This record gives sequence, structure tokens and C-alpha cells, in this order.
Amino acid sequence: MPATDEDIQSVNYEPATYSDAIVSSSDEEIAYTKKNKAVPTVLPSEKHHEEFIKDCVEIILSEAVFEGTDRKNKVLDFHNPEELEKLFDFEIRNCPSTHESLKKLVRDTVQYSVKTGHPYFVNQLFSSLDPYGLVGQWLTDALNPITPVFTLMEECVLREMRRIVGFKDGKGDGMFCPGGSMANGYAINCARYKYMPDVKAKGLHCLPRLVVFTSEDAHYSVKKMAAFLGLGTDNVYLVKTDSRGRMDVGHLEEEIQKSLSEGAAPFMVSATSGTTVIGAFDPLGEIADVCDKYKLWLHVDAAWGGGALMSKRHRRLLAGIERADSVTWNPHKLLTAPQQCSTLLLQHEGILSAVHSANAGYLFQKDKFYDTKYDTGDKHVQCGRRADVLKFWFMWKAKGTSGLEQHIDKVFENAKFFLDTIKHRPGFELVVEEPECTNICFWYIPPSLRGSISEPNYKEKLHKIAPKIKEKMMKEGTMMVTYQADKERPNFFRIVFQNSGLEKSDMLYLIEEFERLGAEF
Repeated sequence: MPATDEDIQSVNYEPATYSDAIVSSSDEEIAYTKKNKAVPTVLPSEKHHEEFIKDCVEIILSEAVFEGTDRKNKVLDFHNPEELEKLFDFEIRNCPSTHESLKKLVRDTVQYSVKTGHPYFVNQLFSSLDPYGLVGQWLTDALNPITPVFTLMEECVLREMRRIVGFKDGKGDGMFCPGGSMANGYAINCARYKYMPDVKAKGLHCLPRLVVFTSEDAHYSVKKMAAFLGLGTDNVYLVKTDSRGRMDVGHLEEEIQKSLSEGAAPFMVSATSGTTVIGAFDPLGEIADVCDKYKLWLHVDAAWGGGALMSKRHRRLLAGIERADSVTWNPHKLLTAPQQCSTLLLQHEGILSAVHSANAGYLFQKDKFYDTKYDTGDKHVQCGRRADVLKFWFMWKAKGTSGLEQHIDKVFENAKFFLDTIKHRPGFELVVEEPECTNICFWYIPPSLRGSISEPNYKEKLHKIAPKIKEKMMKEGTMMVTYQADKERPNFFRIVFQNSGLEKSDMLYLIEEFERLGAEF
């Protein structure tokens, strides 16, 4: 946008600073720049900033929010990284950019990004674009917050989530975390501290060989956080799962006995409610009985499946979760809050502060004029952190608990419709006949492979089909569905339903698209 005499008081031919932004440059200024190797800087007025922000918001709303979620448009405009480096201006320069060039970068970023809010993005354990969550996210960023409002929001939301989990009167402790992996790490640290409080001051030297148990289908973060915390990945004992992906409780007890016979110190079981691939729910009541018997901390990683607690119809999947010591629950997954929105909920009051507080007097003064119990920052490992609560709180206020329940019921209905349809469709073969969650895992068998299952190289041929179909769907941008191999199984697709805006016609579209894309293989 050209700058007017009224807006611009002076033009300074000085090297640009980080905060400078060129609104426009005359030929005279450009010539001076070339001659003197300086950057002409015209500091934009408040008016220019206001107009720039409004223009960018309009672009985002039009191209990312509305067009980006329109069924008529692509899920993505795919380009190889080498092509993208030529199409997109990634370079950082000494010279500041004009507002017009910055707006082009906004448009280009939208164009070349995956539209995760698109109805046919069913690739990850997050999707959809919630309008209330989006407003909450923007409000959070606009305030770049330090505010007592967010602290009280956190306490309110975490208390209600604990109540929904089944912790008595919603009591206990909790926090918002930068992702479910970190929430699981916090849980391991709390369990270790509960087992041996001296670890906070004396470190690993005071510890026996501690052992954590989790299922072979559990999220990789349990092993990653065990390594990060100094326990070691060898001390994460993997428990077998049954044909539906659920932890084998008999094998769990065998592994606990094995660790005791080795002279190790078992201290924690991490169960899963909604495994990443299959969507399996471990039998929490039985696992809780084992934990009571051996005095082990029970953690439930319900990052994915926790949203089912909102539904009276589906919360049975997590029966026994109220007996857990800690629970990871990510509203950005099944409840479709914007990323990131992850929580750790605990039965034990005050344990997070006991484990993590450093009592830094220059930050957490105890002689403030208000009740310092609201200074909750010290119970986090982080110092600065985002206020991830607002977007979820705003969604919850907008929809009510009943609205979130309707959302959960709808996505489970969608998953069932898709499942029932492909059961009777040639070329589709299920990995799990009766999945528990909204993950539907299946092979698409192209016409060329049908009837050849007895051939010795059948699995090898089938293994190559999913990557070929995925390549084609990505390049055409018609939908986005992930695939993976699992144990001895060849590559299969995993479609994840969490967008309650999908209808039966969308289920049929996805099915027909697999048939179209796979026809030539």
C-alpha cells in the first residue's frame, strides 16, 4: 500500500532494523539504496498496521478457512520439496519486505499447506476446523498472554475434566502440556517421585533400576520419555496385546514378576485408551487391580480416546479410568480443538508442585498482595508457555458439554457407517473386524490382486499398493489418508474419523476414491 505524506514524517536512509517494514519505495529511494548500500526504511503508521492486519485476516478467512475447507477444493497442492523451494520465497534478507510481498507470502503459505480442516483430510489423529476454537486461538495470540483470566480458566477446565474422568469432586491436580508426549513424560516423573521422593534432590544415583510397563501398541513417547528422564528404554517392558490391540493383563503380571525376579523396581504401568493405529482401549479395571496388588502407579494415556468420556454412550470404553493416578487427555484430537491442546490430570493434589517447583524468588514472590496459590507456573518444567486453555474453554462455552457429546456420537456413527459399508464392498479387507474407536484400518485390494492370496509373493505385492495409492492421492490432492505396516502385516490404510461435519455422502466419496485411485494397480 503506498504511503502518503500525511502518514510518513521522514525517510531515513539507515540500515534496517528487525522491526522496520517498508511500505513503499520510490525510484529515487531505490537508486540511493543501490549507490549507498543502505536500506530506505519508512516506518508504517498505526493506520498501515491496522489495514495490513485486516487484509491478512481477510486472506486467511477466505483462502484458509472457507476455501480451504470447501469440498470442491483440493486437500493439498502437492509439490516436491525441490519444486517448493523454487515456488516459495523462503530466503531471509537484510532488506525488510513490503506489506504487499508479505500478503503474498500469506497467500502462498495457505496455497502450499495441507488443509487439515478439509473434510477429506482423515490422515492424523487431529482434523477439522472448529470456528470457536479458531477464534479462541486468535484471541490467545492477540493477547500474547500473562493474565489472571487464563489461570482461572485453566483451573475451571482442568477441574471439570477431572470430574468427567471420575476423580472425586474433580479434586486433584492438572496442567496443560505442550503435547501428549510431554504429558506422558510428566506422568512418569510424578510416578517416580511418588515412588522415591529423594530423586528430586539426589538424582538418579539414589535409584534402583526402575521399570515401566506399557503395551507393545502404546505410543512411542513412553519409551522416548523414559530415555529423556534417565530411566532408559530397556527398562520399558512391553506387554503383549490381543487380536484387538488391547493389553494382555496376564502377560502384564508375568512381566512384573519377571522384573522383581531380576531385582528391579517396578513402579508404573502406562495403559492406553485409544492406541494410535488400531484405536484399542486397554482393560483399565483389570490393569488397576494389578496395580493395586503390586502398588504401582497407574497412568492412562487417553490422548486420543479421552474424548469418548464426553459421551454417555461411549465412555464405557474407558471404564475404570477413575482409578488411575494420572491421565493424559488431548482435546485437540477427538474433540477437534486447535493444536496444541493437551492436558495431564492427576488424582494427587499438589504433586506437580512438589515434583517440579524450584521456588525461584525472582519470579514467584511469596509476599505478593494477592493469594499466591494462583501462581501455578512453577509446577511446570517450562517457564514461558502458551495459554492453550482459551481455545478449548471457548469451544466448550459455545457448544456446552451436550454439544461435545453430540460431536462424539456423530463421529462414532460416521465410523460405523464407513465400516459397515466397506464390509460389503469388493476389494476392502479389514485389519480389525470390530474396531473400538473411530480408527478404521483396512487393505484396499486392487482388481489385479483379488483371488491371488495363496500366491507366495502376495503379501509383498500388497505391501506396495498402499504407498502407490497414497502417492496418487497426494499428487491429485483429492483426499489424505495415512498408511502403515504393523507387526507382520503388510501396509494398510488407517482412516480416522473425528470431523463431525462429515455426512454419509462423504463416507461414500472416500470409499469410491479408493476404488478409483486403486483401479490401475
